[in-house]
Amino acid sequence: MIAQNHFRRCFGVLLLGLLPLSVSAHIMSMSSGELVVSGSRVDYELRMPLYEIVHLEEPERSLLDNFRLYDEGGEVKASGGSCKANADEAVYRCEVTFEFPEPVEQLEVECTYAAVTVPNHVHILKAVRGDVTEQAVFDFSFSRSEIRFTPPTTAELFFSQAATGAVRVIVGPFQMLFLLALVLAGRSRKELCSLAGAFMLAQVIMAVVLVFKPWQPPPRFIEAAAALTVAYLAVEILILPAAGHRWLVAAGMGVFHGIYFGSFLQQSEMDPLYVLTGVVAAEALVVALFGYLASKVIAGVPQLRPVKTGAALLFVVGIVWFVLRIRS
Repeated sequence: MIAQNHFRRCFGVLLLGLLPLSVSAHIMSMSSGELVVSGSRVDYELRMPLYEIVHLEEPERSLLDNFRLYDEGGEVKASGGSCKANADEAVYRCEVTFEFPEPVEQLEVECTYAAVTVPNHVHILKAVRGDVTEQAVFDFSFSRSEIRFTPPTTAELFFSQAATGAVRVIVGPFQMLFLLALVLAGRSRKELCSLAGAFMLAQVIMAVVLVFKPWQPPPRFIEAAAALTVAYLAVEILILPAAGHRWLVAAGMGVFHGIYFGSFLQQSEMDPLYVLTGVVAAEALVVALFGYLASKVIAGVPQLRPVKTGAALLFVVGIVWFVLRIRS
């Protein structure tokens, strides 16, 4: 009885946690920025999608207050800046200038856009000084970075960018939702491997295609379609337990996931091989962990039908997510 009550509480907490994400988060929640260092002057340009700031009463102030530069621990205030919406590009563009007391050798950057947009927002920053270009990625879990303008070795570049790809999987709520759906859909270890393989292959192919042939589909369409794939997979688990070709649905989820990473690679200009290596490695580990935990839950409380309970949860989340994105 204690185990049953604990199981119900865990799923209740998960439901309460996932439903708000359908309201407050986006799969495609990214912005980009560029810092150009010229002696003691630093010019910063921000490109923020307009749909990320529709809820802000004072977007210029909200955004600029959440981007800070530091010199030896002390904040350097902006000496001038302005923002303007560009309806043709669907972008809110800001240009800001910072004047440092001495020529800039390194920068400490704090970026907390996730606090004023959506919790899973990612800001990709490129910093340029002369012939040296550095990159940093900011989200709710990583809001501060030091940029040294030292050309990295190939090994440093690989591990840094692979780690960036892995982090995008681990901290992404929808990424984790997709992987949980795959685990619940796998009726055996062999089928789970085929589902995960189809998902990852479709994801990698789509991401690489978008790198070499840039295309930016409407975010609302991507999120609504992704929500339907999750809901459909849940329906198969609930009422079509013997249905075949689930790998096709898994590949469909991989396509939408791949669009996210393709967009990330477009904006970051990172090496696709390095980033996607980290992505696939992290996803494989997460699927293995979820699979292990699911097997323990199924064996521990089989009378509660954990797979069907989890599928029902996924269906609710998928449908709510779909409806909210269509209406937004």
